[in-house]
Amino acid sequence: MAARAIRDGVAEVRVFSRDEKKQDDMRRRWSDPRIKFYIGDVRDEQSLKDAMAGVDFVFHAAALKQVPSCEFFPIEAVRTNVLGAENVLNAAIVAGVKRVIVLSTDKAVYPINAMGISKAMMEKLAVAKSRVAGERTVICCTRYGNVMASRGSVVPHFIRQIQAGQPLTVTDPHMTRFMMSIDGAVDLVLWAFEHGHSGDTFVQKAPAATLDTLARALKLVFKADNPVQVIGTRHGEKLYETLLTREEIAVAEDMGNYYRVAADNRDLNYGVYFDTGRNEVSVKDDYNSHNTKRLSVDETVHMLLSLDIVQRGLAGERIIE
Repeated sequence: MAARAIRDGVAEVRVFSRDEKKQDDMRRRWSDPRIKFYIGDVRDEQSLKDAMAGVDFVFHAAALKQVPSCEFFPIEAVRTNVLGAENVLNAAIVAGVKRVIVLSTDKAVYPINAMGISKAMMEKLAVAKSRVAGERTVICCTRYGNVMASRGSVVPHFIRQIQAGQPLTVTDPHMTRFMMSIDGAVDLVLWAFEHGHSGDTFVQKAPAATLDTLARALKLVFKADNPVQVIGTRHGEKLYETLLTREEIAVAEDMGNYYRVAADNRDLNYGVYFDTGRNEVSVKDDYNSHNTKRLSVDETVHMLLSLDIVQRGLAGERIIE
């Protein structure tokens, strides 16, 4: 995101995080004086206030993202993903920030684990804050599924197993996941930035693949013959990813490559909840990785070859991330 912003000619990019190691890696990688680094934590409202002074736009991606760690420490997920998000939004409103884009996940839809529940609460919080901030500080959400080769995702895991000559451990061959590149995720965020109104949630249409297809495609890419070992679904893991609920798809605006879901801005007139409904909700399907376009092995190979981590692996680099 920072690299895209710099290429687009912004005057200054501020990177705010508590991870000084990653900040140092970024500083060495780009060596650009327009990128400023701030050590802080979204849990600390004061450090956010200092970092946001004079800022025009905020992209909020800080979160505890790993399902197992959130399952074992759910209150920590609340402190970062919910209360931390509230601190970000409050600081942005006070600082007069023009636009805030908060990044969410498919796990927030029909959540079955602590990570998804905390992200669902973050989305609700963002919409609630948008009612207060109005168009003075436009607050939008983006929601996306599996980002290929992101931290903790299965592609680096499979590549490491291929390089080590180990079996590829597949939870369920029929499990599906949306296939989106890092660039696609950034495109979604920028689309929301350019087109969003306060309270909007944006979802990018994306193809999906089964884990069996993904494993077979990676074996073709690396000319590997590793066996596949089915280990069963892990705790807190879904058979497929859902990006829009039936209720959301019933009111979503189709914008071509994206769906836009406007905020539900009904007031607290509880009578409406008993007197008014939508018949179409009953006949709609949610938007998930089982009913979107399904990639073939060859199409998945094509997507994989576009990934930097795959090219590095093909060049002989040992993948450790």
